Amino acid sequence: MQNIEGVDKKKQAQLLDPSGARPPLSRSITTTLNPSARSEVLLQAKKNTILTSHGRPPWYGEDGKHLSEAFVIGIAGGSASGKTHVARCIVQALGSIPTVVILSQDSFYKRHSPEDLKLAFANRYDFDHPDAIDMPLFASCLADLKAGRQSNIPIYSFKDHQRLDETKYLYGASIIIVEGILALHDPELRSLYDLKIFVQCDSDLMLARRIRRDVHERGRSVEGVLEQYLRYVKPAYDNFVQPTSRYADIIVPGSDNTVAIDLIATHIRRKIDDRSSYLRERLAKIAPRDLTPGDCYDQYFPNLIVLPQTPQVRGIFTILRDRTTPREDFIFFTDRLSTYLSEKAVEFLPFKPRTVTTPVGAAYHGKELSVEHVCGVSILRSGGPLEQGLRRVIQDIRMGSLLIQSEVHTGEPLLLHSMLPVCIRQRNLAQNSYVFLLDAQIGTGAAAFMAIRVLLDHGVPQENIIFVTFIVAACGGVRVLQRAFPRVRIVCGAVDPVLRESWALWDTPPPQEAKESEPGTPGTPTVKTKQEAEAEGRKVWVVEPGMGHIGDRYYL
Repeated sequence: MQNIEGVDKKKQAQLLDPSGARPPLSRSITTTLNPSARSEVLLQAKKNTILTSHGRPPWYGEDGKHLSEAFVIGIAGGSASGKTHVARCIVQALGSIPTVVILSQDSFYKRHSPEDLKLAFANRYDFDHPDAIDMPLFASCLADLKAGRQSNIPIYSFKDHQRLDETKYLYGASIIIVEGILALHDPELRSLYDLKIFVQCDSDLMLARRIRRDVHERGRSVEGVLEQYLRYVKPAYDNFVQPTSRYADIIVPGSDNTVAIDLIATHIRRKIDDRSSYLRERLAKIAPRDLTPGDCYDQYFPNLIVLPQTPQVRGIFTILRDRTTPREDFIFFTDRLSTYLSEKAVEFLPFKPRTVTTPVGAAYHGKELSVEHVCGVSILRSGGPLEQGLRRVIQDIRMGSLLIQSEVHTGEPLLLHSMLPVCIRQRNLAQNSYVFLLDAQIGTGAAAFMAIRVLLDHGVPQENIIFVTFIVAACGGVRVLQRAFPRVRIVCGAVDPVLRESWALWDTPPPQEAKESEPGTPGTPTVKTKQEAEAEGRKVWVVEPGMGHIGDRYYL
């Protein structure tokens, strides 16, 4: 199994399907299709792929706004010149880098009329002319991805010569590679590229590759391929494709291009490093540290809603905080507390008047939910214990998930996987959706910050996000969350006063700040220095009194 940095083996198994293939960062929208249509969708969807490595680090600052856009590379060249091969070689040469999207021009062919379809099946339609491409849609989708928003890419069937109704959902790219014969033709597209590449290849080699590809992958005949090549492909290359090489920053050979690939990968790595953002430690230390449980938190956190500390609630927390509580009791009272929190959170959904007739024939003037779409998103896996309570309060609620884990050495959050409901994946629906974001606690706020930013990137308004959590650390990142996202509501069960800096080690004593370790006597473990501990562990922040690792206590 390929190792995923920062994820233990058990959680790696959750990320991999039985075949061992890692799922994409986000799932595409699916509809009911017959098997042959489904295979066609999968064939064409491979042209637009999401390749993940060690996850996506923060792409925003402490104010919640994007620090930088995705790095976009445009790769043009003749048909079958090796553009896709060059794109994948660049990804391979980059090694351990954030999420990469390979976006193909082939998906943006215009929807054809019946007359166009007749010409296409007779090999008389010019697919290589710029007018065959929906350039405005191409530029719009690329602009969304570059700006950090999600996009739904059309899927084109080469066998049917038609754009399909299904789309491919893409989100979360730090690097976008656009490839197509006319990738450098449109000025609006060129303005979106940070690096422009033209792949130069011998005409005979391109023709041989095209024949092999179209016969085996697209069901064409050799005669049809040759006729189309002579009638349309070669003239288009001379008139439209080859002239765009003057816009390229670098021209790469279509074969034996190892040196060029290494130079490009080095340049990209340097640009990505320049855009890196490290926030977690600043989030942990920016808020005041002198609050006590008796303070009034409203003046510090106006959108933080805490459950009334009734004897019943305090009794539940006493059971949950007790390290000796049996697991079955912990699960029971966790579900009970999550139900209370969900009931409180639902109060912030919009309601409208409704009159009903009671069983005795009287009219009752009440309320009903006035929400077009409502869903839940759990931050894996500590958000899982809150799902049962939410389902008890809102029947058949649609659930999604985000896998956000800390990078081993820096402690920075990494977005490793997302599976969001359809009402979030489509921007026109997300604007009218309410989302319950679930996580066990807010300490530094790094994971919460990233999850909220993901929802905002999809078009969910701040005021439609309700964060539900068991515990909030008053001296942690909650104040930064409130500053960056002032209209996001946070519903919690308790506010803990302490966020303690600690060190997560594997069979390693904590680092010593004041002095180096003294040689131990025989049989006595040697205390490691801070430098030695840093090499073997990572810095963490612990909420006190806290509830421990809630996900581990609930599931293990």
